Amino acid sequence: MIITAKGISKSYKRGKGGKGFVQVLSDTDLSIEGGKVYVIYGRSGSGKSTLVNILAGILSPSSGSVSYDGRDIYSLSDRELSALRCLSVGAIPQMHSAVGTLTVRENILLPSAVSEKPVDIARADELIDLLGLTELADVRANVLSGGELRRLSLARALVNSPSVIFADEPTNDLDDECAKLVVQKLHASAQAGAAVVIVTHELFARSDADVVLCMQNSSLVREKG
Repeated sequence: MIITAKGISKSYKRGKGGKGFVQVLSDTDLSIEGGKVYVIYGRSGSGKSTLVNILAGILSPSSGSVSYDGRDIYSLSDRELSALRCLSVGAIPQMHSAVGTLTVRENILLPSAVSEKPVDIARADELIDLLGLTELADVRANVLSGGELRRLSLARALVNSPSVIFADEPTNDLDDECAKLVVQKLHASAQAGAAVVIVTHELFARSDADVVLCMQNSSLVREKG
């Protein structure tokens, strides 16, 4: 899959009593190819998460376009966009998004349950084992630690073997060993053909990436690749 973003801008109206708009992204272009790992870094509040959410079809840009293999995703209906995201996109959000009343396994299987793909319990259990969640497979998510929830999010993002993975600070709440494991699994997905976009401050993640981009003054600066 090739993702092409052209002229992406995003601004927000200031809060009650404020005047004008806050510009978060300005006329940003980016091309993302399968089989590569892209790392985006920058100071907090620089627009990294906003960009990733726009690329993932979660947040509409104020202007510009995002195309998946030449198909403008923001010209799709809500139903079509949801179907595309379920089938082709794996997302690891910055904030935890597990359903607390569901077990670890049930949470991981959610993308399969709401897509047209058959539910693959064997694939889910493989990821559970790889990410050290075996003893927690039947435990409800509302009792997990931050690090356990982060690994659950990774497994859920990978369960459908998506064409593109967006990981926003995927190593938050993790110790060094687990952080490196998570980045290793994301690299393995790229080696299998997926496009992988990681927002992170981890220096080791930057050194291993195919492309490194820094968010500066609401625009991307390419540093590597």
